[in-house]
Amino acid sequence: MKLGVIDHIDCAHFIPGHDKCGVLHGHTYRVEVVIEGDNSSGRMIMDFAELKKAVKEVLSLYDHKTLNDILDFPSVENICESIKNRLTERIPFPLTLRVWEGHGKWVEM
Repeated sequence: MKLGVIDHIDCAHFIPGHDKCGVLHGHTYRVEVVIEGDNSSGRMIMDFAELKKAVKEVLSLYDHKTLNDILDFPSVENICESIKNRLTERIPFPLTLRVWEGHGKWVEM
């Protein structure tokens, strides 16, 4: 069974060496976290409040920050990987993470 939450962060970044994205600019990132667990006990897989708290704690490290201060090359792929690594330290279930960079553009892992 899958269980998920959605949150948002606002960040600035620039992509070194990129013609268009090489200047400082910002995005609102939509962050979708989906965990997977067994519900054969008939109880909760994970309380939504606990899941949301873990996600908020991780996202607070990125929200309203310049991502170049956190990552050498802050592409959406690297942002997603960085967030997922931190989430897996706090959430004891397999998870899928999808990060949307604006509308219509996303990466998932």
